[in-house]
Amino acid sequence: MPLPKLHYISQGNTPEKHLQNIQKACTYGAELVQLRIKNASEESVLKTAHEARAITAYFQTRLIINDYYKIAKEVKADGVHLGQTDADPAMVREFLGNAFTIGGTANTLEDCQLLQKKQVDYIGLGPFSFTTTKKNLSPIIPLKGYQGIVKEINGKVPIIAIGGITLEDAPEILKTGVYGLAVSGEITKDFSKIQHFHRLLKGSKVQEQVWNAPKN
Repeated sequence: MPLPKLHYISQGNTPEKHLQNIQKACTYGAELVQLRIKNASEESVLKTAHEARAITAYFQTRLIINDYYKIAKEVKADGVHLGQTDADPAMVREFLGNAFTIGGTANTLEDCQLLQKKQVDYIGLGPFSFTTTKKNLSPIIPLKGYQGIVKEINGKVPIIAIGGITLEDAPEILKTGVYGLAVSGEITKDFSKIQHFHRLLKGSKVQEQVWNAPKN
C-alpha cells in the first residue's frame, strides 16, 4: 500500500487534546496521523497511543508513533518516526520487522543518504521554515535545498517536507519534487485545510504524470 502524501503531526497541551485533534483530523479525511507527544511519561504515551490506535482504526487511518518504537509495536500502530537523536533505524527494523513503516528525520543530504542506507521507508526532511512545535531547531532548508536533495536521492526513498508548512507554501514546495508534506500547526488551526492539501497533492501527482509522459 503506498505511503500517504499528507502526514498530520498531532499537537496539544495535554494527551486528551492530542486525541481530540487526531479525531478531528480523521473526521476531515486524514490518511495518516503521527502521534507526537513530548515531555510526557512513557506510561502516559502508551495510554494515549492505545486510544489513538482505537480512533485511527475506526477511520481506517494509518497511525505512526513518534520516537516510541516499542509502544508502536505494543499498540499495533502502522509504524514509527525516529528523530535524529532517537534509536537507530536498522535496529528498530530488526525489532519491528518489515510490516511496520519506519520514517526518519533529516536536515541535510548526508542525513538522507545515511537514512537511505538504513533502509527507512520515508524521510521527513526539514525544517522548511520556523516552527514552534520543535525545540533545538535545525537550520532552515530553502526551496533550492529541497530541490537539490530530491534530485540526489532520485526517488529511492520518499521525501516528506516538514516544518512550519502552510497551505500557501505547499505549491512551491511540491514543485521541488518532494513526495509529500507533513503538517502540524496549519491543520490544527483549521482541520478543513486537510481537503485543500489533498487537492494540491493530487494535482502534483497529475503534473508528475504529465512531466513523465513519453514525448512524441
